[in-house]
Amino acid sequence: MRSEKEMMNLILLFAKEDERIRVVGMNGSRVNQNVPRDDFQDYDIVYVVTDMLSFIEDDKWIDYFGERIILQKPEAMSLYPAELGNWFSYLMLLEDDIRLDLMLIPLEELDFYLNDDSLTEILLDKDQRVNQTLSPSDRDYHVKKPSNTCFDDCCNEFWWVCTYVAKGLCRNELIYANDHFEKIVREELLRMLAWKVGIETNFSVSVGKSYKYLVEFVDEKVWEQIISTYKLDTIAACWQSLFTAQQLFRVLSSNVAKQHGYAYPEYDEMVSKYIKKLYQNHS
Repeated sequence: MRSEKEMMNLILLFAKEDERIRVVGMNGSRVNQNVPRDDFQDYDIVYVVTDMLSFIEDDKWIDYFGERIILQKPEAMSLYPAELGNWFSYLMLLEDDIRLDLMLIPLEELDFYLNDDSLTEILLDKDQRVNQTLSPSDRDYHVKKPSNTCFDDCCNEFWWVCTYVAKGLCRNELIYANDHFEKIVREELLRMLAWKVGIETNFSVSVGKSYKYLVEFVDEKVWEQIISTYKLDTIAACWQSLFTAQQLFRVLSSNVAKQHGYAYPEYDEMVSKYIKKLYQNHS
């Protein structure tokens, strides 16, 4: 594996030698001082360029960075529609295990890029176009205090979709039940847990993409409960995970409601009774 110094020299040398590239930026964990370094960190690089089309029409230029295990061009895919407008990205896993996420941004959208992400560092500015001083920070990713409406929406979605999970289990439709549990019930559970962490840290921390840093902020007992809900391989296990998730969500959301002066929804009790009845009738 090439060293960070070797990769950064390669990235900058390519940019310096190509007149179409006017600004080079870096985003992500490598500019986040709060994230420990490891070999799995991506190089999230941005080339702000003139003549975007010339890069996209002939992308042999990316061979410069090394042989690839796999390449993905999200903005060129049909199954997953592009979401970045005029921006274009190359996601590369290189043969020496380095992950390079290289994005092209048209020069006329430089100002938008500079204000899009607080984790931005400018590595090269050929024309001194960047007038502002950027201090990379993860502030854009800090847990945000929920409004009353957002809190209630989270509760409503959690308890509503719990009934779908229960319905699937009653029908012995394990995949259906798991799909709703993983995509929705778990998401709202982790969202509520993140809000609790936010309260405890004065909303000054990030819990990371996919809540990956939550483990650093919750006590061992809660974490064990969370991990136990990942056992979903049988109908019986899924029922138990659902009940554990409900119990934990109730405690977390009641705490968040109390701290912010929000009303905790009464339908928890009715939904819980309904799901318990289904369980008793179909187990």
